[in-house]
Amino acid sequence: MVARLHREFNISVSETDHQDAWQKATLTCALVSNDQGHTQRSLQTICNWIETYWPDVSLIEGKIELI
Repeated sequence: MVARLHREFNISVSETDHQDAWQKATLTCALVSNDQGHTQRSLQTICNWIETYWPDVSLIEGKIELI
């Protein structure tokens, strides 16, 4: 999933928690942009894409933080 997200959206993706558990993972996606609206829409699209194209994955929480 990490490689596919990187390829589909040209973002940085890393597994940041639960590395020892095959049943769950915490993925962090990073996107740099000069337009806050574009960044918000792009990151929301990633959450929607995961729910659509990975039906066997349960997205428990999608949290977007803009800095």
